[in-house]
This record gives sequence, C-alpha cells and structure tokens, in this order.
Amino acid sequence: MGASILSDFGAEILIPVCAVIGIAFSLVQWVLVSKVKLSPGRESVNNGSGAKNGYSDYLIEEEEGLNDHSVVLKCAEIQSAISEGATSFLFTEYQYVGIFMVAFAILIFLFLGSVEGFSSKSQPCTYDKSKICKPALATAAFSTISFLLGAITSVVSGFLGMKIATYANARTTLEARKGVGKAYITAFRSGAVMGFLLAANGLLVLYIAINLFKLYYGDDWSGLFEAITGYGLGGSSMALFGRVGGGIYTKAADVGADLVGKVERNIPEDDPRNPAVIADNVGDNVGDIAGMGSDLFGSYAESSCAALVVASISSFGINHELTPMLYPLIISSVGIIVCLITTLFATDFFEIKAVKEIEPSLKRQLIISTVLMTIGIGIVSWIALPSSFTIFNFGDQKAVKNWQLFLCVAVGLWAGLIIGFVTEYYTSNAYSPVQDVADSCRTGAATNVIFGLALGYKSCIIPIFAIAISIFVSFSFAAMYGIAVAALGMLSTIATGLAIDAYGPISDNAGGIAEMAGMSHRIRERTDALDAAGNTTAAIGKGFAIGSAALVSLALFGAFVSRAAISTVDVLTPKVFIGLLVGAMLPYWFSAMTMKSVGSAALKMVEEVRRQFNTIPGLMEGTTKPDYATCVKISTDASIKEMIPPGALVMLTPLVVGIFFGVETLSGVLAGSLVSGVQIELNEK
Repeated sequence: MGASILSDFGAEILIPVCAVIGIAFSLVQWVLVSKVKLSPGRESVNNGSGAKNGYSDYLIEEEEGLNDHSVVLKCAEIQSAISEGATSFLFTEYQYVGIFMVAFAILIFLFLGSVEGFSSKSQPCTYDKSKICKPALATAAFSTISFLLGAITSVVSGFLGMKIATYANARTTLEARKGVGKAYITAFRSGAVMGFLLAANGLLVLYIAINLFKLYYGDDWSGLFEAITGYGLGGSSMALFGRVGGGIYTKAADVGADLVGKVERNIPEDDPRNPAVIADNVGDNVGDIAGMGSDLFGSYAESSCAALVVASISSFGINHELTPMLYPLIISSVGIIVCLITTLFATDFFEIKAVKEIEPSLKRQLIISTVLMTIGIGIVSWIALPSSFTIFNFGDQKAVKNWQLFLCVAVGLWAGLIIGFVTEYYTSNAYSPVQDVADSCRTGAATNVIFGLALGYKSCIIPIFAIAISIFVSFSFAAMYGIAVAALGMLSTIATGLAIDAYGPISDNAGGIAEMAGMSHRIRERTDALDAAGNTTAAIGKGFAIGSAALVSLALFGAFVSRAAISTVDVLTPKVFIGLLVGAMLPYWFSAMTMKSVGSAALKMVEEVRRQFNTIPGLMEGTTKPDYATCVKISTDASIKEMIPPGALVMLTPLVVGIFFGVETLSGVLAGSLVSGVQIELNEK
C-alpha cells in the first residue's frame, strides 16, 4: 500500500505549529484594532509619514460635531453598555448551561460505564474480537473528559468572539470618520480575531487531548478515538444552547425595538430614545457572534471526531499509521495558513475606496480561500496519505486511493462555496429575488408574506443538490469517512468564514452607535453601507453552517448505525417508519417552541418599550434617557428561561427513544430529523 511522504514527526510538529500561528495572527489583528483609541482628540501625524490603514492620518474631512469630545465619549459609553449587557447575559447563560454540562457528563459516564457493568478489566475490541482493548469504564471516563473539554472550548470560543466584537464596534464607528475603507478594515480584522482564535483553539485542544489520551490507550487506537468523540458532542451540545438562547435574546429585542420604535413611533432603528436599542445591539453579539461561533465550532469538532473514529478502524488505525490517521487535523492546519493568506487580501493587499467595493471584497475572500485550499488539500493528500489504503465500510474494508480522498474533501469545499453564493443570491438586495419581494410590498403585507415564503422555499433547491452531489461523490469514493472529510473540507476555511460572518454584527453595531452618538449623516451612510454588506454575508455564514451540519449529521448517523450493529435501516419496518415520521416532526416541534419563546419574550419587550414611551416625561423629546437596563434584563431573563425546553427536547429525545423503543426506531428518528431539519434550516436562513 505504500507509506506517506510526510513523517509522523513532521505531522506532529505541523499541527500544533499551524494552530499557534493562527492564535498569534489573531492576536496581531487584535493589536491592530486596539490602535483605534476610544478617547477624544485629533489623531496626530507621525512625523508626516502616515501609518498604514490611516491610524495616524488626519481625518479625511471635518464635519460639524465630528471631533467633538462628547461624541467620542458617547461612543465609548455606548460600547461599554453593549459589552456589559452581552457579558452579563453570557455569564448568566453559562451558569445554567454549566449545570446541564455537569449533569449530562454524569449521564455519559453512567451509560458508557454500565456497558460491562462498570468493569475495570480489559475486554475484546468491538471491531476485532481477536484483540484486547481497554475496559469500558476507561472509555466512559475519557469520553466524559473529552465531552467537558469540547463543551468548555465551545463556551470559550463563543465568549471570546463576543468580547472582540463588543471591543471593535465603536472603533469601527470612529474609523468611519476617515472613510469607509478604514472602517471596513477594522470590522474585518475584528472578525478575523474571532475566526482564527476559534479555528486554532479547537484544533490545538483536540490535538493535545489525543496525545494525552494516547499515554493511557497506547496501541488501542479504536478505544482512543472512540473516547475522543465526546469532544464533538460537548461542542455541539453547548452550541445548541448558545444558538437557542442567543437567538431568542436577539429576536425578542429586535422585534420590540422595531415594532414600537420604527412602526409605532416612526423613529430611526437605532434612535437613542428607544429603550430597547441597547438590548437590540447586545443581541447581535450574543446571537450572531457567540451563537454562530459555538455553532460552527460544534460542526468542526464533530466532523473531525467522526473522521478520526472511522479512520481508527480502517487501515490507518489497524496498521498504526499516525500521519494518515491525523489527516483530518492536517487539513484543518493547512486551512489556518490558507485563511491567513486570504485575510491579507482584504486588509493589506487591496484597499476599499468606495461603498460598492465592500460586498465584492467579502465575496472575493470566499473565492480566494476556496481556490488556495483546493491546492492545499491536493498537497496534503499527496504527502500525508499512502497511495492506497482501506477505509471501514459497515463491516468491510473498502480500497481507496489518495486522489479519491482528495476529491471527497474538495467536493465538500466547493459545495460550501456554491451554498454560500446561492445564499447570497437569495438574500442580497442586488439581485432579483429580494427585489421581487420588496416590490410585492406595494400591495400590502399579504403578498409580501406569500412572495417571501416562496423565495425561502425556492432557495433550498440548489443547496440541496450541492449537498446531495457531495454525499454521492464522497460516499462512493470513501464511504462514511469520505462524508466526514467532505464536511471537514467545507469547514476547512472556517477562519475566513467566521471572519466574514462576524463582520456583519460588528458593522451593525457600528451603525447603531453612530446613530445613538448623534454622528453626522455621512458617517451613518458609511456604517449603513458596511451593515448592508454584513447582512448578506451573515446569511452566507448560515449557509456554511447548515451545509456542514448536514454532512456531519450523516457521518455521525453512519457511525451510530455501525456501532449499534444495524445492518440496514429498512423504512418498510414499522418501527423504523414510525421513527422516520416522529423524526421528521421534531424540527417543526423545536421550531414551534423557539418561535413561541421569541413571541413571549418580544411581547414583554414591546409592553416595556410602550410603557416607557408613555410614562417617562421628555423621552420622545430627547431630554430624558430611557431605562435601557430593564429591556436588557427582559431579554436576558426570557431567553435563559425559554432556551431550556427546546434544548431538553433535542438532548433527551435520543435517550428516551433508544431506551424505550430500541435502536431501530432511533435510527428512523435520526434519519427523519436529519432530512427534515436540513430543509427547514435552508428555508429559514
């Protein structure tokens, strides 16, 4: 079969070095962002030399009130309020989630440990009875540890993303005084801090965990990587609560601010007289930054763990070939370097000089990263894989060539790009779909809703075909391992994807701060242009999250079927068909619960905003400040309370179905929820 060109030592050096480079690069971006000072006063010229990106240039123009000390101080004050609100929410959320995390970790230990009656004796290996593996009690303990590691990494990723976003929003506003290009660079660099920290931290923690676990497991690689799967479960579990809690918060605040402020009182969206405006800006950070960061980390961790588990019972694991075994981590490592180069195109190689260049620059990031990553995948597949090998395929070993595995990763990578651009086409106001929906508003809300629903349904078609082709190609070449690495390919440029995604909420906050600080109309035009591009790119990020989640879910479903010794999932079997029906219903049940939660929270928010407008003298005249803190508290309390039932539904359903109705019914539930969930997600993005 041959050996890989890259030595085991080289692979073990490459992965942590790339992770450290990613962390270092994110810190450099943070330092550059921090050079924008949140303090009043004119920027000074540095001996006439003029620093790059305008950090020591004179302001491009002088407008009335532009350099007034009170305006700059107001920006700092608003940023502080947003940061405090977001931090308070996340700490409160993490307290509740921490209780769940500990409880679920105990359940994992009890369920896995009880397989052999909590025996501490070695036992025959699951996939090769002729060999002796570590006891089930050890697998239970190490799986629990890796679950906690994944959960903590997910929480830290979301929190760090939120902190850099709230750190950069006012700085983006102040940079807009120098021109749209300076503000764009600040917002994008801030997003890059989050993207690279998440990608590098996730990779480094997983790599360190594997090496520490190896000290105990030794040559028992199947047991080692089965225990590592807890890392992906922990990441996705925290992502669930982060997405649900943050989503309820941001939508409740958004609805409350818009319904009363824009519709009833006819004031601008981010008018400082609106009591819900701070809560609205906080929601952008806890929902679209912290939530999305945890979400994509969960998909990344699960796809990596799924690929490692299948590889451990393939020729890589059987023959103890370390470099090919670490192929998924090497892909992620190269992805960090590729995204680093790609980021320089946005911040250093090209300069944004006009509003119309913003959105093309962001889309160029996706194209450049995908092209460079395709080359990187080709090189990695050539040096890290033997020319031929075998992959575990439902009890058999399937012969695979290294070029076939390259195609599996590449098809996932390019499918992600296609999904991203299709999402952009259906959500950008530059194209006919959104223009048609806007035109339908002329005849009232009814036609607008009809056109909007039709557009949402239609937007599913091409992404589903892209996902279907990816599944067909990757499964044909390398079975479930191919699907897992295809998902990893889609997430290999996660640093760039997250930078683009985080750019949107940062720009949105920057526009809100400009409005609340009373900055000039020209400044608000620039921040609005940044925000408009960010709204589209945020949808692109959701497209990547959905596509990768679909592939990861299928790979995990295959792992479940193999581990549960289910030869076929026969839909004509009553148990399986019932499971399919129930599983297909679950995403609708989950959506109904979250929508009702948003409605309940929004109702309280609307009532509070109305109360303040009606009872606080001088509020509409701008002579009295609204009570922002009460609105922030309403969103926080409602989202924390309402996130528990949907989260419990998702986490407890597999346990209840598996225990009371068996693995066949559970396989139907998982398949039905996967197919149904992908359609709903694509429709609602």
